[in-house]
Formats: sequence, structure tokens, C-alpha cells
Amino acid sequence: MNLANRITLARILLVPVVCVILLVPFHIGSVTFHGQTTTANEVLAALVFIAAAATDALDGRIARKRKMITNFGKFLDPLADKLLVSAVLIILVQMQRMPAWVAIVIISREFAVTGLRLIAAGDGVVMAASQWGKWKTTAQMVGIVLLMLNNFPFSVIDVPIAQVMIYVMVIMTVVSAIDYFLKNREMILSRAS
Repeated sequence: MNLANRITLARILLVPVVCVILLVPFHIGSVTFHGQTTTANEVLAALVFIAAAATDALDGRIARKRKMITNFGKFLDPLADKLLVSAVLIILVQMQRMPAWVAIVIISREFAVTGLRLIAAGDGVVMAASQWGKWKTTAQMVGIVLLMLNNFPFSVIDVPIAQVMIYVMVIMTVVSAIDYFLKNREMILSRAS
């Protein structure tokens, strides 16, 4: 296994770490700004989440620079993103920081695109992430961090950026799904007939 794929695998291994930090109350302190409380657990979980998300750019850069791009990496990288995002979205719903329908839309898109990738793989085609997919991932990472931190630092100035990011995440999710399916409609139609 090459270095880029090891980094991607490390991102997968950080998923349960983020979940445990968010779900297990360590009671090591909290900060309240304008009625919004952010616990030390949430700050620590957000930092681990940011580190895990940063590995997404790192593994891709290393794979391209060192010519380590593999089919395994093309499958493992989006899978790592899906695991990380899905797990945290479910926790954010449990924490009542976002509506369940948002998590359903985002996770459903991930299943749909994964299904499309499996169909393509059956035809010997490996679908790499599209530009819309990359923008969607960036929007999700930023939105999730803000939701994990209960809108900090924007809660200080009373600007609900985290709530705005929920809608940005949904829009980017839907647009990127449409993009994947339109680009691959020939394959889908040929399989449907």
C-alpha cells in the first residue's frame, strides 16, 4: 500500500475517534458566547475532524505528485469522505444542531453516487471525483465544523453562518449528484434497457 492510500486509511481510522470525542461526555470544560455553549469535547472533536478532512487534500496531492494514483485509492478516498461525513452528520442530528432531513439528503446522495460508481466499476470504469463533488466536500467540511462548534466564532457577532452552511451543503450536494448522473446518463440508460 502506497503512502497516499495509507493517509486515506488513516482518515477512516479517525472516524471513530471523532465520534467517541463527540458522544462521550468528558466534562473538561465549555465556553459560552451569546447563549451558545461549545464544550471542550466539541472543540477537540472539531480539531480531529479538521485533521481528518485535511488528509483528503494531502493524500490527493501526494498521489498526483508521486504518480501514486491507483484504482484502490480512487475508491478508498471517496469512501473515507463518506464515512467521516455520514458519521458526524448523524451525531449532529442527535445533538439537534441540524435537521434530520439534511443528513438524509446528504447521505442518500452518497449512496446514490456510490451505486453509480459500482455500476461503472462493473463496466471497468473508475469514476474519479468531479469538481462539483470536490466543492460539495469542501462545503460539507466547513459546515460540519461550524455546526460542531455551535457556530463559533460567528456566534460572537450573532451571525448564523452555521445555519446558512446547512443550506449551502444541501444545494452543493444536490447539484453534484445531478452533475454525476448527467455525465453518466449514457451508462445508466444502457444498463436500464
